[in-house]
Amino acid sequence: MTVAPAHRQLVEGQGLPRGMVTLFAVAAGLAVANIYYAQPLLTSIAAEFHTGSGTVALIVTATTVGYAIGLATVVPLGDVVSRRRLVVTLLVLVAIGQAGCAVMPSIGLLVVASFAVAVCAVVAPLLVSFAAALANPGERGRATGTVMSGVLLGLLLARTGGGVVAQWGGGWRTVYAVAAVVMLALAVVLHRALPDVEVASKLRYLSLLRSAVVIVREEPLLRLRCAYGFLSFAGFSAFWVSSAFLLADAPYGYGSALIGTFGLVGAVGAYAARAIGPVSDRGRDNLVTGVLLSVILLAWGALALNGGHWLIALLVGVVLLDLGVQGVQVMNLGVVYRLRPEARNRITMAYTSTYFLGGVAGSAASGAAYAAAGWPAVCAVGGGFALLALLLQVAESTVRRLRVAGQRNP
Repeated sequence: MTVAPAHRQLVEGQGLPRGMVTLFAVAAGLAVANIYYAQPLLTSIAAEFHTGSGTVALIVTATTVGYAIGLATVVPLGDVVSRRRLVVTLLVLVAIGQAGCAVMPSIGLLVVASFAVAVCAVVAPLLVSFAAALANPGERGRATGTVMSGVLLGLLLARTGGGVVAQWGGGWRTVYAVAAVVMLALAVVLHRALPDVEVASKLRYLSLLRSAVVIVREEPLLRLRCAYGFLSFAGFSAFWVSSAFLLADAPYGYGSALIGTFGLVGAVGAYAARAIGPVSDRGRDNLVTGVLLSVILLAWGALALNGGHWLIALLVGVVLLDLGVQGVQVMNLGVVYRLRPEARNRITMAYTSTYFLGGVAGSAASGAAYAAAGWPAVCAVGGGFALLALLLQVAESTVRRLRVAGQRNP
């Protein structure tokens, strides 16, 4: 791949060429896919290792925990070291880890290896914050929205690709082997293409982590958006962790490839969420967030119809869920990236760590709920998360209106 010299000369805040935005989006999507390949493969992995749904779901839980730890400990480094070098190094480590997953002889070792891969797979949030830093302020929401659309499409299409490769390529181990090759190729491309931008901060690592805690303490808007992210992604994870078991069971009886195609359905909603980016550039954050949280709650109502056995309702629910969750994600990032430009990777760490901790809560609750009472219990869990988020947004909006009224009428 030939890269124009101008790519090496990009300056923070002065604009990001359309081609580079596209590259960031594709790379972010391919990188984040690593933590989702396993989801449509759970039934196949469980069959090979002769284990139940609760045990095999630990792969997803361990992956989400590992990713959250990577967000908390690796992403802040983007404020103090070369982001280009950091991204390339992480991709090489992920490639090695995925190759290891392809040959693991037991479910326990696969869980451990999945955790290790996830810790290093935090390239997507680094690229999102990198795009936000390079874009000019008037186009920041559009740029981050485009890169996020790549993240979200990668997240969803990983299920489709994983399912198809497993079905037609010789089983679930092939998926991990292919992922390793893709990550090595991506590392080579980004090594050549990413700009080398001088870092603004010279903080030591421990001081860097402490400063991230200070930022969270001092920014109430960041804490609020973290709460929205936690609750929305918890519901998202609750659906995708247990949907493979629902679709593999009667009356559907789908194989890995068909289960994976549900990622294509979700991708419709994720792509639609791309339009939220320009809305973030124009404000209206609170109103749009409330609408999107309502869409998530409506999605869970559709998913619960007839115990999940009505295919049309299930398809509508998937589109609405992904539209709502991904739209909230784009709005959240648009809001928090306005707070402290010099600390975007630390803000990314704080937000995305909370976001994926929600994924841990959602995946663990979903696995337990499905094992205990099936799909209706999963819908109760997801709907509960959605309702809590919407109630929080209504409460925050009410407090804000009362505060504004008090200032107008002292």
